[in-house]
Amino acid sequence: MDEVQARVEDLSHDGLGVIKVNDKVYFVDGVLPDELISFKPGKKRKGKFEGNAVEILEPSSQRVEAECEYFGICGGCALQHLESKSQIEYKEKILIDNLTRIGKVTSGEVLAPLKGDLWNYRRKARLGVKYVPKKGGIIVGFRERQSSFITSLQHCRTLDLRISNLLPSLHELITGLSNNTRIPQIEVAAGDHRVAMVLRHLESIFQSDIERLKEYAAINNVDFFTQSKGPDSVMPVGPGVPVPLRYRHDLFGIELEFNPLDFIQVNASVNQLMVKQAYDFLNPVASDRILDLFCGLGNFTLPLATSGADVIGVEGDSYLVNKGRSNAQINQIENASFEKLDLHAGDLSVLTGSGKFNKMLIDPPRSGAFQVVQEVVPMLQPERLVYVSCNPATLARDADVMVNHNGYTLTYAGAIDMFPHTAHVESMAVFDRS
Repeated sequence: MDEVQARVEDLSHDGLGVIKVNDKVYFVDGVLPDELISFKPGKKRKGKFEGNAVEILEPSSQRVEAECEYFGICGGCALQHLESKSQIEYKEKILIDNLTRIGKVTSGEVLAPLKGDLWNYRRKARLGVKYVPKKGGIIVGFRERQSSFITSLQHCRTLDLRISNLLPSLHELITGLSNNTRIPQIEVAAGDHRVAMVLRHLESIFQSDIERLKEYAAINNVDFFTQSKGPDSVMPVGPGVPVPLRYRHDLFGIELEFNPLDFIQVNASVNQLMVKQAYDFLNPVASDRILDLFCGLGNFTLPLATSGADVIGVEGDSYLVNKGRSNAQINQIENASFEKLDLHAGDLSVLTGSGKFNKMLIDPPRSGAFQVVQEVVPMLQPERLVYVSCNPATLARDADVMVNHNGYTLTYAGAIDMFPHTAHVESMAVFDRS
């Protein structure tokens, strides 16, 4: 189709420019609100019309030069062309719009956004691996934007610097392995003091390859693991048991252990601020009983327990429950306990058997906590509930239940910039019993 000139009206939830032409809405990558652009209208794909930007005729005052040479190709970032202050304002707008439109609720106060490290913040990632003869052989990196191809990265501005610096040598390492066409990914994780890598392989690895991995681990001071099937198949390549990865909550004087495949919050500096803010809102004291749902390995549970309050963490994964118990023992915290329960499909009435809880924290996955707010909150009626969300749409859906059905007040809500330069919106909401 012919090129069209139009003004960008807004940004979508995934960072695409929204343009309306002839009663059609187009989504165009790489453009910003209020910019006049020339673009080529495309076909309808996955329920929406796409467009390809040809020229920015009138750039936005908020446009900046992307700092990464791979931006626009690599799918790891979507907003490097938007100044960082405007990025968090965009995320705050997405949050408030969702609460208003989907949840039909208004926050009593919009919190100042939580912001931390903007670059080299990402301490956990999954890198794709692909053998592409036309591109010189093995490539390692993130998937391309809106594509299944992989960007060959020699560095990454968002990855922990210790991981980013190893990208060139990872290309060389995988190239030298025998079955390198049968290696789809490398999981990388960085603790405060150690870096670990998990090599996913679809065929058996020869002993000569194991020796290469051992040598690489020793030279680069990383712990290497192999994974042939599910998480239970992860095996260290070196002799003995590797030192567990750890991250510290400095404000609370505790340290949490985790394994390379465990879920942790990827931005260490923002996680510290987020946990502190949740702690301050709950204001725990020794007489409190606090329920922490979707607790994982204890990221919120154990800091809350340092107050002396009785804190129970609940998680659907037996492995994470055991990990939480282990972290409580490591930190000599006796007033925190961890229980297993499927919080999406289990019998949540059993939670009433644990007694009365006057405060609650929930940190659910992207699917939200619909069953929890429908069943658990009316049963327990905590005086205050802190909701940490990684999806503003499901937060808004659950806020509707909390406010318009359970009778709570949305006292505070605010954005959290856990993933700078991406369109991902993390947030926190505080509900009080009316």
